[in-house]
Amino acid sequence: MKRNMLKKALALLTALCLLGTSSLALAENGGTPPEKPDGQEQSGDRPEGTPPDGFGGGNGGPGGDRPDSKPDGQPGNPPDGNGGPGGNPPDGNGGPGGGSGQPDSYDAVYTFSEDAELTDEDITSTGKDENAVLVSGGSTTVTGGSITRSSSDSTGGDNASFYGVGAAALVTGGTLTVSGATITTDSAGGAGVFAYGDGVAYVTDCTISTEGNTAGGIHVAGGGTLYAENLTVVTQGESSAAIRSDRGSGTMVVTGGSYTSNGLGSPAVYVTADITVSDATLTATGSEALCLEGLNTVTLNSCTLTGSMKDLDQNDNTWTVILYQSMSGDAQVGQGSFTMNGGTLVSLNGGLFYTTNTESVFTLNNVELVAQDDCEYLLRCTGNSNQRGWGTSGKNGADCVFTAIAQVMNGTVIWDSISTLQLSLTEGTVYTGAIVDDESCAGEGGSGSCAVTVDETSTWIVTGDSYVTSLDNQGTVTDAEGNSVTVANADGTVITQGTSAWTIYLMSL
Repeated sequence: MKRNMLKKALALLTALCLLGTSSLALAENGGTPPEKPDGQEQSGDRPEGTPPDGFGGGNGGPGGDRPDSKPDGQPGNPPDGNGGPGGNPPDGNGGPGGGSGQPDSYDAVYTFSEDAELTDEDITSTGKDENAVLVSGGSTTVTGGSITRSSSDSTGGDNASFYGVGAAALVTGGTLTVSGATITTDSAGGAGVFAYGDGVAYVTDCTISTEGNTAGGIHVAGGGTLYAENLTVVTQGESSAAIRSDRGSGTMVVTGGSYTSNGLGSPAVYVTADITVSDATLTATGSEALCLEGLNTVTLNSCTLTGSMKDLDQNDNTWTVILYQSMSGDAQVGQGSFTMNGGTLVSLNGGLFYTTNTESVFTLNNVELVAQDDCEYLLRCTGNSNQRGWGTSGKNGADCVFTAIAQVMNGTVIWDSISTLQLSLTEGTVYTGAIVDDESCAGEGGSGSCAVTVDETSTWIVTGDSYVTSLDNQGTVTDAEGNSVTVANADGTVITQGTSAWTIYLMSL
């Protein structure tokens, strides 16, 4: 344990002496930050490889313009265009700029590099961008007491989001175990508990409250690992997900507890990592419920997930769960996966599931879906108008596989010709709704598809004329009165004559 003011002063002096050398080294390398541990993605780099057709372009690249590249003002870009390069972040709290490298050192009240224990201590940090507890090695256990970060001068921004600068408790190596503690921050970027790189955090039976912008409750980035059990987490700031991840991915396993985010652009769960949450209550009062970007996964088991996103002019629509790719560099390009087993999804505004400018997989298994009467859609699988820098207009559709298992679900399914959708109704699923082709964000169009499969145990209750490219019906397809539905080619040629007023048209693109 080190709490030596002289040592901190010497460290500061050393950092100042090295500043010129570090700046020169970065300049010689074109501004590229140092490599992350274990080969993690560098913060200044685009994801490796070439994006799939239609998934590139846009202004979301690191180090360049990042105009609101994330949904609803997500971590990395504050809402309404604030905090972009050269701009003023909301409330003056450190919006993101270009790419930045991991700090050479961190300032902290307590620094642990060897095994240590703290019991019933009240730890307070008031430094500008200081951690209250920093673990860089060994095994540190904090039991009871409180950990507090309080600073109105904190920078927040990328260093906080990507590397944990200013978090109340940060582990970059070794393990940190926190149990029965109260963790409070009011600082920009002041996450509650942050795991980065080789660091592993275990957090149990704690209360975590954050107030600043870009201040998540529990947070991983750069490959960090965090296990949480029976936490009560509440965040108030913008871009402050209760369960948050950022550049460089990582792993989170969350069991039990309550996670509530109240700020604009602050989902309950923000996924740029591999995250599993079980038996938890997840609530966003001013944002979508869950956001997943790029090649990452999230699995929710027996959870209650609630979202209440605001209607914003900069968005084509309003959603509750989104899988997308912003091209900002914060998530590797690739197939994102959302799985929900049991539990309840509540949408208090907008549509339910939206995917754009990415490859995505949705799996719903016996989930209770609760939506408003004016719900815009059940699923939207389309391009976007590129107001947010999400790909190239007319080429930024989605490739989506959506599987419903023992599901009851209602609402419109929307797709377009620059997207591909495979919709499978399985194991007793009952879907009530229409499937429509909306070309408003498809530019000159493409050769996309919408393939629908209804297995022998499942039912599609058609509520309006529907448009698909193929229908494999082994089950039941009727209207709400039980009448058979006509199936016809796009030109109106009848394939199967039904008695319903509705027709399913087989399109050829």
